[in-house]
Amino acid sequence: MTEYRMFTLPNFFTAANMACGFVGIQFALTGNVVEACYCIYLAAVVDFLDGFVARLFNASSEMGKQLDSLCDVVSFGVLPGFLMFSLLEQYKWVAVVVPICAALRLAKFNIDLRQTDGFVGMPTPITALLITSIVFVFNNKVVLQELNYFLLFITALISVLMVSEFKLIALKFKGYEITANLYRYLLVFVSVSFVITLRWEAFIPIYFFYILLSFINNKFSIHKA
Repeated sequence: MTEYRMFTLPNFFTAANMACGFVGIQFALTGNVVEACYCIYLAAVVDFLDGFVARLFNASSEMGKQLDSLCDVVSFGVLPGFLMFSLLEQYKWVAVVVPICAALRLAKFNIDLRQTDGFVGMPTPITALLITSIVFVFNNKVVLQELNYFLLFITALISVLMVSEFKLIALKFKGYEITANLYRYLLVFVSVSFVITLRWEAFIPIYFFYILLSFINNKFSIHKA
């Protein structure tokens, strides 16, 4: 008989991820979008910690995997969807595609055996972090019609990328050789540089650099992501 352990240390961090998403949704609904963005940052931290703790204590489980995806739907799907809804001046309900595609991407991730060394489709936390930067850039600005169309385009783009078959680099180092991990080291270095110089707005260039680097890796590298 399979044992399903709910109250484990990794699951505690996973539940904290959902709690961050829930609080962030409350902030987004009351117009406090900056505070909602901070909730996404905190959710990303505890989302990293649940996997780290699970590996550290050899406490990984199928239940933990499923719980992680359920919590990610809230923090990195529903909450970012509300943020895009708050930014759009017209056609606000288009933002609903963000949580829908996030849920589809996470469901696929749980059963897609190809995603051991890399990702197929844009990971939901990266999409959520991009949206936080968009909030910091466009919040409290007069939304002209052209800007609204740009935000609609971004909404469509990130949604399509989450459910696409596009292969992306994962920061999973099996060794420390420069040649085998060149694109990973480059991604880390450039991302840190953007964060230092641009702070909260850094995830916009990081997002598109990540896409470009993954495209180059797919086309030319013998060391696939």
